[in-house]
Amino acid sequence: MEVILLKNIEKVGRKFDIVKVKDGYGRNYLIPQGLALVANERNRNNLDSFKRQEARKLEQRIDEFRTIAEKVNGKSVNVVVKAGISGKIFGSVTNIQLAKVLKEQLDVEIDRHSILLPENVKMLGSYQATLDLHPEVEAAFDFVVMTEDGRTGPEGEEETATPTEVASEEATEASEEVAEEASETAAETTEEENE
Repeated sequence: MEVILLKNIEKVGRKFDIVKVKDGYGRNYLIPQGLALVANERNRNNLDSFKRQEARKLEQRIDEFRTIAEKVNGKSVNVVVKAGISGKIFGSVTNIQLAKVLKEQLDVEIDRHSILLPENVKMLGSYQATLDLHPEVEAAFDFVVMTEDGRTGPEGEEETATPTEVASEEATEASEEVAEEASETAAETTEEENE
């Protein structure tokens, strides 16, 4: 079944694309939800007028999209979640949470459907998301998933030293011990000589 998409749908296509989908998906989901139209002759002929109307609307809003992209591009926001000891969070971070955090921290209101996450965010750490505001305007921002106490990794995880750092520390400790023993023996010999 061929349909004309009325909205951007991830892994299917962009707005006004004519795509081939399975009959059940088209009839039972896309068309009833208002996400697509059947790609019959009449709708195909009206497609150009749909595109022109949408282009006019987007031209009016493209400056707004560019200012949003400038505010968000390259910035970093913090998402506070609850997590277990291993760093795995309870649930996952969604585009709804990111839209709320962007509103609170950067004072930018963005439709949640415009925020694209690269993967399921289920662990503490740093990630990057992109904004698909307009075909000509895209922005990327970083977000740090952390606990309320500021932890961004598994609990108890410390920075591990490299083998060369460990070896140099051991050598320094050994030389300090040798120097200390030498000073003690020198002090003992001077005490014996004085007696």
